[in-house]
Amino acid sequence: MTDTPVLPMHMQRVGFDPPPELARVRADQGVLRMMTPFGLPAWLVTRYDDVRAVLSDPERFSNARTDFPFAEQLQLSREEIAQRRAGQLLGMDPPEHTRLRRMLTPEFTVRRIRRLAPRIEEIVDSHLDALEKDGPPADLVSQFALPVPSLVICELLGVPYAEREQFQRRTREQLDLSVPMPERLRLQRESRAFMEGQVARAKAAPGDDMLGMLVREHGDELTDDELVGVSLLLLIAGHETTANMLGLGTLALLRWLSIVPQGILRTTTTEVTLAGQTVPAGELVAVSLLAANHDPALVEDPDRLDITRGAMGHVAFGHGLHHCLGAPLARMEMRTAFPALLRRFPNLDLAVPFEEVPFRPHHFIHGLQSLPVTW
Repeated sequence: MTDTPVLPMHMQRVGFDPPPELARVRADQGVLRMMTPFGLPAWLVTRYDDVRAVLSDPERFSNARTDFPFAEQLQLSREEIAQRRAGQLLGMDPPEHTRLRRMLTPEFTVRRIRRLAPRIEEIVDSHLDALEKDGPPADLVSQFALPVPSLVICELLGVPYAEREQFQRRTREQLDLSVPMPERLRLQRESRAFMEGQVARAKAAPGDDMLGMLVREHGDELTDDELVGVSLLLLIAGHETTANMLGLGTLALLRWLSIVPQGILRTTTTEVTLAGQTVPAGELVAVSLLAANHDPALVEDPDRLDITRGAMGHVAFGHGLHHCLGAPLARMEMRTAFPALLRRFPNLDLAVPFEEVPFRPHHFIHGLQSLPVTW
């Protein structure tokens, strides 16, 4: 276990683009034996139809049976592992997953998210006002792409926005593979302690936010660990993914970009066949969302950015019962932020050559360290 591991091939990028080797694997084998970022062997699934098949079949491809990576090396106790699993929807199968998701789904319906539109517009406009006032050049990541979704998810959950810089830093470093695992574990514990405080506050005086709703309406059904786990997942997913999409998406759009390269590891519960390859029971399976979204079986000329294609069934938000719960919120934020940004700054341009724009080379979620722009 090294401090700065090399990302597996399917998680690497050449600027925006997936590595050429990934397309060759998809065309030739379809399924490849490889090493995960955690140093564990797994079967990489690359073709669109196979990826959807894995994502839609929790009986044969289990999320709950996948062991916590590095648990043994880090000497985590059974109690701490159980605590970390509680409330983590991405590590559950039905019926446990169904029980928790049912409680959250009403808050993420398209109709409910539409009610947030005026507030999202206010948040976007206020940050554009600040950009315009400060004048160019500006860093679109730190001054727009990161704070907008952070403020939205803070208000939605009921987390103090004053704490944003701390949880943003912790999240960024937890997802950075160049940060040594013991340090990432320490940061995870800090994040958990922070959210335990937020849960205690909500239980003492439930507000009108989502955490307050969970306490009021489902307090008897949820343990404190489940409340902490659910809230941490929503907080991290709610700002880290959309923030990177807003930065990168100023240059490109969703399916073409696929900022999350792979889905959560799954474990086969029986022998399965994928792309003609037999995978035994008890094996880890990783799905390449990036390869699937660039599969010619999904769309013609998949490596070309074409904003006129329309809906095409991409898997950037996942598929099946683990399809991203916050997808309507992410779409609402992007539908608001991109047009507003370009209306305000119709001459928006890079302030440095494209080759000098710094990408994040060791991160689970594709993104930019900064985006220097001018107008």
